[in-house]
Amino acid sequence: MPKTIQFIKSAVLAKDYPINKLAEVAIAGRSNAGKSSFINALAKGKVAKVSSTPGKTRLLNFFNMEDSYVLVDMPGYGFAARSGDEMTEWHQMIETYLMTRENLVGLILVMDIRRSWTPDEELLKKFSDQRGFPLAVVLTKADKMSRSQMLQAVAKIKKTSGLSAVFPVSSMKKEGQDEVEEYVYENWVKA
Repeated sequence: MPKTIQFIKSAVLAKDYPINKLAEVAIAGRSNAGKSSFINALAKGKVAKVSSTPGKTRLLNFFNMEDSYVLVDMPGYGFAARSGDEMTEWHQMIETYLMTRENLVGLILVMDIRRSWTPDEELLKKFSDQRGFPLAVVLTKADKMSRSQMLQAVAKIKKTSGLSAVFPVSSMKKEGQDEVEEYVYENWVKA
């Protein structure tokens, strides 16, 4: 399993994606779900920029997982402070990546554990079902709940989403990231 994560590059257009034969795993989620913090906790260091203002990630950011696979951080959804043109460009960028990237092997959906499954998450699930690639859910900020509340939240997301790969994580306590990484590596990358 990868131990080091290195930033490769950012891109908007398909012609600018890094050229590699490695499997890619995309990370999606709301603007304030904690995607960058999750990536940094995986890296055990700061490789992704964490902003106090949601919606700062506006490009596809590619990270090398020790030449084992590539993690792709996509801009967050659900952030309304963008112009209509910007939202259209964002949708095109995300859709182009998800529809055309041949080495994409799975999608990690990052959610704040305190949020409920919404039509936005359901849309992403339907999209991954249609494309035929697996989806795992990472529930961030698990440290904001008691253990019993956390287990209830995980069970609720599993039931609502119909997914079994649901992982609670805490970037603050550095818990859960290794389980996610092991699952992704064993089930999507090595498979």
